[in-house]
Amino acid sequence: MAINTDKIDDAALALLYLTLHDGYRAWKGFDWDVLGRLHDKGMIHDPVGKVKSVVFTEEGLERAKTLFEELFEE
Repeated sequence: MAINTDKIDDAALALLYLTLHDGYRAWKGFDWDVLGRLHDKGMIHDPVGKVKSVVFTEEGLERAKTLFEELFEE
C-alpha cells in the first residue's frame, strides 16, 4: 500500500497547531519521521533535543493555522 506522506505531514502540522502555546511552540508527540519531514520542509525548527515542544517557523505557523481551519472547523 502506498502512503501519501505529504497528507500525513499536513495532518500532523494541523494537529500540532491544536497544541500551540507561547505563541509559536507545540508539543511534539508525533512520530520522529513526521517531525523530521516537517523540519526538512521548513515548517518547524529542528525537533531533536530534550525539550518536549517544537518551534514553528513563521511559514509553518501560518500553514498549520490554515490546515487546522480547513480540516477541523465547521
